[in-house]
Amino acid sequence: MAEEGDKKNEFRVSGEDLLRKVKDLIREGNIRRIIIKDEQGKTYLEIPLTFGVVGVVLAPVLAAIGALAAMAGNFTIQIVKRDEKGGE
Repeated sequence: MAEEGDKKNEFRVSGEDLLRKVKDLIREGNIRRIIIKDEQGKTYLEIPLTFGVVGVVLAPVLAAIGALAAMAGNFTIQIVKRDEKGGE
């Protein structure tokens, strides 16, 4: 769940770009949650990210995203970022 002051962004991607974009977002490092939705807005997958999440833990999640990408539809990736300005 988003906390007060968190920022939300959305990206529209095709199925073939889905896995690449999610990996890029994970590498970015300041994301709390990634939500993958279909064209109608139905949520397929929610990925909570924490500081301790690394490759071994993410491997099954990335495999599931790859399976979604094989559906070759269009998806919306919603991300919730930590607000780097606030929270002092």
